[in-house]
Amino acid sequence: MSNPGSLNIAAASLDAVKDRIDGGPRGPRPRKRISRRNIFIYGTLLVVAIYYLVPLYVMLVTSLKGMPEIRLGNIFSPPVEITFQPWVKAWAEACTGLNCDGLSRGFWNSVRITIPSVVLSIAVASVNGYALANWRFRGADVFFTILIFGAFIPYQVMLYPIVIILREMGLYGSLWGLVLVHTIFGMPILTLLFRNYFTSLPEELFKAARVDGAGFWSIYFRIMLPMSLPIFVVAMILQVTGIWNDFLFGVIYTKPDTYPMTVQLNNIVNSVQGVKEYNVNMAATLLTGVVPLVIYFISGKLFVRGIAAGAVKG
Repeated sequence: MSNPGSLNIAAASLDAVKDRIDGGPRGPRPRKRISRRNIFIYGTLLVVAIYYLVPLYVMLVTSLKGMPEIRLGNIFSPPVEITFQPWVKAWAEACTGLNCDGLSRGFWNSVRITIPSVVLSIAVASVNGYALANWRFRGADVFFTILIFGAFIPYQVMLYPIVIILREMGLYGSLWGLVLVHTIFGMPILTLLFRNYFTSLPEELFKAARVDGAGFWSIYFRIMLPMSLPIFVVAMILQVTGIWNDFLFGVIYTKPDTYPMTVQLNNIVNSVQGVKEYNVNMAATLLTGVVPLVIYFISGKLFVRGIAAGAVKG
């Protein structure tokens, strides 16, 4: 025979289930995929994306057209017959003044300027930020204030004094003179980023290393560097983008044989000799922007992580 107590428990459980069903689902309601908030957010992102992608699309399709097709006037239409001759001419044949070797010479000049400038500025700034964050030496606050103040001085104020300094050092017009300029002007903001990042790391790691007898350089190379990949990527992207895209310093502190790629691009686009070849100009512009775009797309996630970590503490 059935146990009356068990039957009563089962009946009570059944009634509880019925009450829950009748009362409807409990807990927070799932968010609707289509809402005013989502429409506003994605609509804004779509408008911004179109704003930046349309000029890029026009540049790309124009660089793949011949001049007869460009003269028809429809800049948004895809090329009827794709040609890569504008790219070849922009790289190796376009005239920049008396030289007709395209952007190739300027590209290698930019490489020889960018690599040492990035390495030197990041190396010096990382050591500065590490010292300011973990080693409270006398005058650290004054030194840091001077660096931050230097980050906001307009470049134009320093142009002529730097010309005199480089001339006296025998570096004016050379690639190493421009490397020195980029290294100096990159240090303030990079030092701020590294200092904020190192400050956000657990202080216990530094104290434990000091207890174990580790010194300045030992802690820097064995503890800080392995933990600092995101901020190094941020510094690299900022420096590569700023140095590679620089025009002002390049045109002032170098000479025609050592012009970087941006100065060569300006000379090609603003050339007044012969017919205005818009397809060559667009191809030259895209070639000039390839390097920073590739670096950013490869390391974009680390860039966002490093920026977020470097902004935790001021």
